[in-house]
Amino acid sequence: MPNADPDTMPLHPIPAVGVVCLREPDAVLLIRRGKPPAAGSWSLPGGRVEWGERLHDAALRELFEETGVRAEMLGLVDVVDGRFEPDADGRPRHHYVLVDFAVRWIAGEPRAGDDATAARFVPLAELQGLGLWDETERIIRLAAGQWRTSTGGLGPD
Repeated sequence: MPNADPDTMPLHPIPAVGVVCLREPDAVLLIRRGKPPAAGSWSLPGGRVEWGERLHDAALRELFEETGVRAEMLGLVDVVDGRFEPDADGRPRHHYVLVDFAVRWIAGEPRAGDDATAARFVPLAELQGLGLWDETERIIRLAAGQWRTSTGGLGPD
């Protein structure tokens, strides 16, 4: 998602999805972003919702395009404002509204694809060492809670 030109950027938020893909017993799928915003940072797979695309479909599509992984939907985790990174004049370069979903891994070993430079399952206990955005870590913890609820207490802590 390239930085927007202030003269051509949309004057409305851009809808995007984030995907918390959990694999038993305690791992979440992360990617290293290859393009702005947040190039080089570890993050959740996700991206823009395409015209006419349902949010659930966008989430599963982005997951597969960026990682080669297939999953089943658990449900909505939360909706958050993306980071507001200002340009030289203090105007936002972009404004994303992130709709984050929890999914359960079904098949596929992670591989970097689309705009990801790396993809791997990370144990939940190792999240703090990756420099994740605070909101990303919060969303992952909420999704792990959904997993426990949906499996009767089994799975990620």
